[in-house]
Amino acid sequence: MTHKQYAGIDIIVDDNGYFLEPMQWSPEIAVAIADEESMTLSKKHLDIIIYLRTIYFEGHKISIRSINQSGIVNLKEFYSMFPGAPLKNAARIGGLPDPKSCV
Repeated sequence: MTHKQYAGIDIIVDDNGYFLEPMQWSPEIAVAIADEESMTLSKKHLDIIIYLRTIYFEGHKISIRSINQSGIVNLKEFYSMFPGAPLKNAARIGGLPDPKSCV
């Protein structure tokens, strides 16, 4: 367990930077995390993040399939918006725990 500070708030994260207490998240924190990654968040980025947070808090596993079913973006667009490991990046920016399964 580690502490990071984003937008002036002390956040509890795991060793990879994923939130251990997702309720600590805010859109301002998302912007700060994205800045660390040299990303600029658009409304569509935030729409995806809010979607992932919603399904997470409804008790569902977040996955690439859930993104594909979101109606917000297709997978090609998702991969271009969150380069590298898109689901992991979106989860981290969205203040969620590390997604164990990305399928």
